[in-house]
Amino acid sequence: QVRLVESGGGLVQPGGSLRLSCAASGSVFRVYTMAWYRQAPGKQRELVADISEYGRTDYADFVEGRFTISRDNAKKTVDLQLNSLKPEDTAVYFCNAQILTTTLRDEPYWGQGTQVTVSS
Repeated sequence: QVRLVESGGGLVQPGGSLRLSCAASGSVFRVYTMAWYRQAPGKQRELVADISEYGRTDYADFVEGRFTISRDNAKKTVDLQLNSLKPEDTAVYFCNAQILTTTLRDEPYWGQGTQVTVSS
């Protein structure tokens, strides 16, 4: 009943930028924390950044000031601005959100992922 859809991934050169977006839809009553994770081939999924319902943000150490997470509560979206991209940033980026559904179920949801490839 709840759906998260990511967009904005693609191929970019080292040092380039991308902006990822994620929209929640369906039986959404309230969206709590939203986050971006990523998973490279053969590696475990890892947290990139998260943002609370009120805009408080946290970033993984590897971000090193290069990324910015933001959200629009009215649109039920979360974005991740990726700057100064490195080849090691190559991964599938997943949107995650803790959502209270219209049936009052509080649980995490995941998007299908969007591919970010950083290569010359």
